[in-house]
Amino acid sequence: MLAFIELLTHLLNHWFAAPIDALLAALHIHILHPASPIENTLTEELIVFGVLILFFMIVRFSLSVEKPNSAQHLAEYIHEFVDGQASQVMGHGHDPHLPILTCFLLFILLCNCFGLLLPIETPTSNPVVPLGLALCAFVYFNWMGIRAQGPFRYLKHFMGPVWWMAWMMFPIEIFSVFIRILSLTVRLFANMLASDLITLIFFSMIPFALPIAGLGLHLFVACIQAYIFMLLTSIYLAEATAHEEH
Repeated sequence: MLAFIELLTHLLNHWFAAPIDALLAALHIHILHPASPIENTLTEELIVFGVLILFFMIVRFSLSVEKPNSAQHLAEYIHEFVDGQASQVMGHGHDPHLPILTCFLLFILLCNCFGLLLPIETPTSNPVVPLGLALCAFVYFNWMGIRAQGPFRYLKHFMGPVWWMAWMMFPIEIFSVFIRILSLTVRLFANMLASDLITLIFFSMIPFALPIAGLGLHLFVACIQAYIFMLLTSIYLAEATAHEEH
């Protein structure tokens, strides 16, 4: 599997290294390896993206009320799970956000599971990947908040309920919102990096049961971290789109 990923990375660099180098140079970003700006991490993300697109296409074109196949059953289970979690957190009006919450859950889960295929490193153990996901979540829940409340009311809710403390509450609340990027990034990155290291430690031990235990632990952490990222995003969405009661 590692050889296949490295081959894909080599092909991607062969085809796209020149335009990527030109784009980064135009943005005045220093390139450490101009001949190979694409790393295995990006290749793994593209594989996950392709797998998800293929899965959703299979589900879409094989929908059946009378004879649902296994892919449809799996898709329905995932939808019910995400819908139930979002409904508990956000309440009424959570439906429009189900697609992105589902994408976060599945994309992060599959990326996390790459660590089960040793010696492949988990993409989310590279801080750039969790940072990108955190930025996507940050932009999304703030944009949804602005759409739901309008720009002025959305900024107003950062001032707190007591008007004479607004001067102090506003910078604190703004800081707390931006720190969510760091929180989402570090939580996912640190846990998956630690899980990778623990798995390697287990595999360095001779008894057969220990490596199996390491893989089981990694799978558990992979599922938990994907769920936590989705859950925190839904909580941030609920806070951003909530209307003040008068």
